[in-house]
Amino acid sequence: MPSPAHAHHPIATYIALGSNLSQPAKQIRTALTELAGLPETALLGASRLYRTAPVGPPGQPDYVNAVAGLRTRLAPRELLTALQEIEAAHGRRRDGTRWGPRTLDLDILLYGDEQVIEPGLTIPHPELTRRAFVLIPLADIAPLTLLLPGGRTLAELVACCERTGVEPLDSPGPVRATP
Repeated sequence: MPSPAHAHHPIATYIALGSNLSQPAKQIRTALTELAGLPETALLGASRLYRTAPVGPPGQPDYVNAVAGLRTRLAPRELLTALQEIEAAHGRRRDGTRWGPRTLDLDILLYGDEQVIEPGLTIPHPELTRRAFVLIPLADIAPLTLLLPGGRTLAELVACCERTGVEPLDSPGPVRATP
């Protein structure tokens, strides 16, 4: 049930998706369907899928990454809980390994223009502006004029990010819809 603060005003939000275990592309596509089924939430668009080099412990398989655009009435903490439930249903294990292999990782990148700093939840995502595997798929579905943390536009950040190791997996264009 949505919190009263967000009960009447849907918020545009972007979610990063990543997987490098158990058929990663299938994990991402299934998670997109599950995001569309969240209460008080509409899936407005999804980027292409990208194969990316892993960040973190060596010896991991490559990741598949994407970004989804949603419009939701769920409060940030409620949305996080729903995302963690989807991760758990995909077999996600939280064993404390930072940037380790996983069946599914769902991160809230942006929640409107709100800033949230709570235990276990920071929005905008603190690594958003430094990760090509997030910026490039985000640019598939978000306006390039989108102002990101630090005061730069999505277009500026994408233009200067290192694209090595970020390769589209699918040739058709993304589902375009700006939340």
